[in-house]
Amino acid sequence: MMGVSRVLELPDELLYLWHAHRTEIFLSAGILYAIVRLTLEWRRQKGKHILTPPVLTPLPETDTASLPIKAHLIEAEHFDAAIPVSKPAKPKAGPKRVTGKKTKTIQQATAIEKIQPVIFYFTLGRSTKAYAQSLATLLNDDDPRLLQPQVHDLTQIDHDDFFVSPPKQNGTSYFYILLIPSYNIDTELHNFISNLDETHHDFRIDTAPLSALAGYAVFGFGDKEGWATEEEGYCSQAVEVDKWMARLTARKRGFPLGTGDTKGGNVEGAMGEWGQGVKAVIIDVLEGKGLGEGVPGSGEAVESDDEDEEQAQDTGDVQLAWPARKKKRAAGDDLEDLKAPISVDFTTTRPSSNLPPPPKPMVPGSSPTYSSLTKQGYTIVGSHSGVKICRWTKSALRGRGSCYKYSFYGIQSHLCMEATPSLSCSNKCVFCWRHGTNPVGTTWRWEVDPPDMVFQGMKEGHYKKIKMLKGVPGVRAERFQEAMRIRHCALSLVGEPIFYPHINELLAMLHREHISSFLVCNAQHPDQLRALGPVTQLYVSIDASNKDSLRRIDRPLHRDFWERFQSCMDILREKRFTHRTVFRLTLVKGFNLEEEAEGYADLVQKALPGFVEVKGVTYCGTSTAAGAGLSMQNVPFYDEVKAFVLALEAALARRGLDYGIGAEHAHSCCILLADRNRFFKVPKEGGQAKTWHTVIDYPAFFRCLESGKSFGPEDYVGAPTPEWALWGNGGFDPRDERVDRKGRPKVVEI
Repeated sequence: MMGVSRVLELPDELLYLWHAHRTEIFLSAGILYAIVRLTLEWRRQKGKHILTPPVLTPLPETDTASLPIKAHLIEAEHFDAAIPVSKPAKPKAGPKRVTGKKTKTIQQATAIEKIQPVIFYFTLGRSTKAYAQSLATLLNDDDPRLLQPQVHDLTQIDHDDFFVSPPKQNGTSYFYILLIPSYNIDTELHNFISNLDETHHDFRIDTAPLSALAGYAVFGFGDKEGWATEEEGYCSQAVEVDKWMARLTARKRGFPLGTGDTKGGNVEGAMGEWGQGVKAVIIDVLEGKGLGEGVPGSGEAVESDDEDEEQAQDTGDVQLAWPARKKKRAAGDDLEDLKAPISVDFTTTRPSSNLPPPPKPMVPGSSPTYSSLTKQGYTIVGSHSGVKICRWTKSALRGRGSCYKYSFYGIQSHLCMEATPSLSCSNKCVFCWRHGTNPVGTTWRWEVDPPDMVFQGMKEGHYKKIKMLKGVPGVRAERFQEAMRIRHCALSLVGEPIFYPHINELLAMLHREHISSFLVCNAQHPDQLRALGPVTQLYVSIDASNKDSLRRIDRPLHRDFWERFQSCMDILREKRFTHRTVFRLTLVKGFNLEEEAEGYADLVQKALPGFVEVKGVTYCGTSTAAGAGLSMQNVPFYDEVKAFVLALEAALARRGLDYGIGAEHAHSCCILLADRNRFFKVPKEGGQAKTWHTVIDYPAFFRCLESGKSFGPEDYVGAPTPEWALWGNGGFDPRDERVDRKGRPKVVEI
């Protein structure tokens, strides 16, 4: 029992000893820790090597007189001699700092059999194109190894064909030359720069996919009156292109970035000198002298993107557990050996010196885009919307017929307002009659005007233009009065209306005033399409039946354009129960007319739209269309459109889809296919025979909308399609008078 009691008293004794001697224990532990730290520090200092002798140490004398003259004299012909490469120093002992930079291996340049210069340019006013052609002439040479330069407009090529991987040709290397102007407005150049950015950051693509190039060079055009320095924007887009090309080519810059002031400077002179320098570099590469990446041993050449990379590296270093202490510089320390302490915390975010710039207007009032669009008859509303009078509106005011919307859906053209809340588009269609002047983009990056401002501006602009027509000969007074009350809005003027962030609010404002809505989209924005609210009729432009044709015709800006297109087809299939959906097929002879009926039938089977509009392309006769390879030869005759529609109808029937020709409008070269199950039925007024019902009951649409209940397209089907609009009757209202170009009455046999 005594032993057990002694054991039970042991914890109390230990606790007593701890309280009595804890101060001595803490002091002893601290002293022991300090001794260990000092010992480790002393051993580290002892192992340090002194690379240079201490200050004021006498140097051993060398008899320079006995050295040969060539050892300390450099003659003129020795400038081309190869520079010896210094051996890398031995790494220090100790823990290594892991960085993400790849060690460069110095490779001796080898001669290239042939070089193909490729000149890329972007232009709005054609001046850059002239400079590109002049540069191509300058680069012509008698040397057979230097091939004749190719010249490409950046808006007319597929960027992936040149900037994801260079063209391949046996025995030939490519040298890219880019002529880049800078604008303070959004142009297609912004999309090109975005593509370079995406290519660099795409994990599916090699880090330097253009490293096979022989080299590249960039020349920028700017205006020093508006932007005096590079920081203010002078040649800023050329600088950005140069930065991305440096990354994509593994820094194969053949010649420094050149700039030219278009207002106050001698652009031709600067361009000529720069072009001579580029030509000399290409000759050097052909002779195996390389690009001149810098002198070995003198440090890395500073690139325009080095600062970003250094910041990215700094944020990845590990902070030591104890604070860094300042060290006194020893007398024998060499400046090259002294390193600053590394102090970066994992919790530190990347420093940002500049705040993101505020969004700019899509179409500033002082921009060339604004001037070009207003010359074409547009009224610019706010900073990104527009309204314009359609030629069919003028025709209807004079009693000379309405467009196909009247024949198909009962909309008189003089009651219709054609507008858009977004002048920007995500496609560059070859048949676009907007002269290619509207802005382009894949994301909304501009100022956003409120929907009430857009709505009021559209109405004011439309009414103002209607009033300007009151003195036009032939305008009917009763139709002029009717035109002063908008009954319908076609959101199809230009651009991508669904792109506008407040499109649902704008549609609600239209419907609140009993203005029906037709909205057209290009099947490139599935998220916006999925979120779209009620609309009287929803159009989707289907300009091709397969990926390659869509790329050639629509020239979409999105890289995943086909995936977006297919997603929109799935969304349309879901929306057919809540929206009146329409496929719009624009036929371009030589692009999508021949042997594509089967492909279109597959798309109809996938989305099951209520209607399919088939329309021949309208040639606008502009140089933009000619540049895209479009001419009058690409405009199909009406007989060719009819043959295509009959082939499409048969292809749909083979798939078990019951579509038929519901109406036509020969003047517009347009034919309407409709779903028989929903729109071919017995009239409400009575009768035994079924007939087409493609006309919309607009009052019924507003009643359904205001009821707050769910409804579908069958709930506002209107009266039977007029007899004169049915297949075989031409589709021209007999109450109007058709005239020729000189205003004389015209009799047309159908």
